[in-house]
Amino acid sequence: MSPDQITREIEAALPGAQVRVASDDGVHFSALVVAPQFEGLRPLARHQLVYRALGGAMGGAIHALSLDTPTPEEWARRSAG
Repeated sequence: MSPDQITREIEAALPGAQVRVASDDGVHFSALVVAPQFEGLRPLARHQLVYRALGGAMGGAIHALSLDTPTPEEWARRSAG
């Protein structure tokens, strides 16, 4: 999968999310997903939402995915600092 494909899959599953995906080798990826759906969820639950969005690609076409999953409010605070 390409970073663009992963971005589209996540955006389709989490409407309104801001998604940035990068990869140096096409199997190890890092993603920043800023989504209102993460509000009130712990990091593990946030990651599970993203993993569900990618379905069978996890562990297949996507060997590893490093996630940063802030809410929009958390991202705004981080960006302002």
